[in-house]
Amino acid sequence: MTAQLPLAETIADPAAAGTATAGDAAPSQAPADDDDQRWLRPGTRLQEYEITGVIGQGGFGIVYAAHDVALDRQVAIKEFLPAQLAFRGADGRIEPSSDKAARTFRLGLRSFLNEAQLLARFRHPALVEVLRFWEQDGTAYLVMPLYRGKTLLRFVREEPHRVDPSWIRSLLAPLLGALEHMHAADCLHRDISPENILILDNGAPMLLDLGAARRVIGGHAQALTVMLKPGYAPIEQYVDDPTLRQGPWTDLYALACVLYLGLTGKAPPAAPCR
Repeated sequence: MTAQLPLAETIADPAAAGTATAGDAAPSQAPADDDDQRWLRPGTRLQEYEITGVIGQGGFGIVYAAHDVALDRQVAIKEFLPAQLAFRGADGRIEPSSDKAARTFRLGLRSFLNEAQLLARFRHPALVEVLRFWEQDGTAYLVMPLYRGKTLLRFVREEPHRVDPSWIRSLLAPLLGALEHMHAADCLHRDISPENILILDNGAPMLLDLGAARRVIGGHAQALTVMLKPGYAPIEQYVDDPTLRQGPWTDLYALACVLYLGLTGKAPPAAPCR
């Protein structure tokens, strides 16, 4: 049975882009609003890691830049913190925002941890590497290397002169290899888009954001169900119909749509419109 596990909502969430992991902006040293208790402050210790800044945040979590004190290296840490379901209390703990939100939050948290456990088994140059994960202060954390680069969407917009059929073909082998690696483990990405492909500084592509927490939350909270990226999600992700199964073809459709963007400069029409 396929574990339909998409990953990491804020590894390369459009709203969470940074020079690490998601690649599009330098980490902030402090929140723009000093009264914003949502972010962990620089200097905060999480296990053997010290927070040094905020890379970015999305609807389902926050990504921090951090220093691994034990191994003296820079890493990125993803915190599970869905904005519509939970908040950070004065003591630093994450609390569901209501009794109604608590169940959905717990489901998302469990999915986040399951996703991390599965991803920690993967070793492929075009897949984000999970170094460690754990639960703490009412939520969970995921540690990744600090990757540097640009999302494919930004790359296409800022360096269109480099985006030609030859360059697009050079991305295919590593990305298809990453998908083959995941599919062999009965795992689907289910959220391939230009925002979720990082072009590293050395030119190599990397798949980001498998979005497991997003899938589970979207299935249990009506307000959060519209999470698809029009133009990249295939028709089977739009409808709850057992005759339209998801499988490896779901990822291949999305990847083909990404290639379409690279070749034409625009996203293809949304699947229902086709």
